[in-house]
This record gives sequence, structure tokens and C-alpha cells, in this order.
Amino acid sequence: MSASTIGGINLLSEHEKKEIYRRIIPGELLERFKLNPYLADIQGRSLLNLKCKPGSTSVEMSLFHEHGFRDPVFYGHLTDTMNGQIHILLYILNDPASPRFDVDIMPNGQATQFGTSQRNIEAEQNALQSGLTPGQIRSGLGILSTATTAFENFVETLGHDMYFAEPLYYHNAIIFERYGFAYQSGKKLMKRIQAEFTGDGACVKKLDGSSAFRQPEAQKSIRLRSWAIHDGILGEPFTNVTMYKRVGKSANINTSEGTHW
Repeated sequence: MSASTIGGINLLSEHEKKEIYRRIIPGELLERFKLNPYLADIQGRSLLNLKCKPGSTSVEMSLFHEHGFRDPVFYGHLTDTMNGQIHILLYILNDPASPRFDVDIMPNGQATQFGTSQRNIEAEQNALQSGLTPGQIRSGLGILSTATTAFENFVETLGHDMYFAEPLYYHNAIIFERYGFAYQSGKKLMKRIQAEFTGDGACVKKLDGSSAFRQPEAQKSIRLRSWAIHDGILGEPFTNVTMYKRVGKSANINTSEGTHW
């Protein structure tokens, strides 16, 4: 039986669902952590968790490099658009050997939704100082290029030639731009951000060191801009930005007008 949507895949048997969704996982990830094709450890315990109930139009995937580890090396949350296209809500690659920063939880254990619902400021400050971007609990794996290729192969096998993504933070949108994504919505906001971080723009004037996230260097740094935006420098959250990409479209490196990481 074939399926062209997340909702359609979720109606298949457990074995069929696993076989289809595992195509999303980049081969380089399996090689790096010496994971077998069954995605199980030597005791036979599954390292892949799937949330994809029949009747649901979304899937959450968590792949661990070892059983019982706190964080997955790969996490993906996908859903169907209203017209049956694939939409990435969240895509994370974690280096399990790197230090962990609890930006996703408060000291009392409450979830922060990666800092979008509430913020663990101390953890965020430590993450910032360690070179991470907003929302990162660990360093990445540096395999986004091969991960993109694997994902586009998955999209193609479902019969699609494009897909959508929801950048959770400003720096995500810039990364997506560089990988060939265009804006379905939010381009006006991105142009406003560029203007306000240029010359004597409104955000430049607020980079006064009043918090660790509002340093003058943020004017020319994508990473630091993203932290300042996460800190509320725009006067509104970074939301309502949706991007799309044609499968196979080449990357675009001429973005951001000279800003660096």
C-alpha cells in the first residue's frame, strides 16, 4: 500500500510506518553512531520512538544513539498542510557528546517549549556564551546538508516536488534561505529585521548591553541577532514565518547582506 501524506502513512501497519519514516534519517547519522538497520541496540531495544497514531496527520520521530539517553540525536516533527504537502514543524540534530544546556526546561522542571513559552535565563546565558543559538540544548552535528538530501529523497518518494518549514527562530530562517528556501509568509518581517539591525535602525539603538542578549556585536552577527530577537528586541515574538523549498533547488549563499555567525 502506498501513501503520499503523513496522514496516509499513519494509517499503515506499524512495520510499514517505520520503514517509510526511517528514510528521513540521514545515513551519515547511522554511520557516525554505528546504528544498525533495525535501529535497535545489541539487546534488541528500539532506539527509534515514533508518535504516529492512525487518524493523526502528524508524526514525531526521536532517534537515540543509545538506549536511555536523555536527548535524541535526531528529532523531527512533521505534519500535513491543508492541501497534503509535507510541513516541517521542528527538526533537531544533537551532538550527544557536547555539553547540555537546560534551555528547554525551567529549574522546577516545567517545559519552556525551547524558550518560546517561558525562559530559563541562566541556561540561555550559558548557551549563548558557549556559541549556541536560541533553542539549542546541545551543539549540532554539522550534517545538515546530508540531512536535507535524505529528507528531500523522502519527500520525493511520497510524490511531492516541494515541502514547507516553520523556522522557530530568526537564524533558522537564514539557514533555510541558504539552503534554497523561499518565503510563503514572513518576508516583510525579515526585511524589517534587516533594516532595524542596519545603520541607525531601531534595533541597533537597543543593542546597549542591557542584557547578555543585547550586545553591540549583534548588529553584524546572525547568531547574536537571533538571541536579541529571542530576548524581545523587536517588541514582538518571531512568529508567522513559513518557508518552502522545491526539491533539488540549489543553495543560495548570497543572503544576509554580509552578516556572519
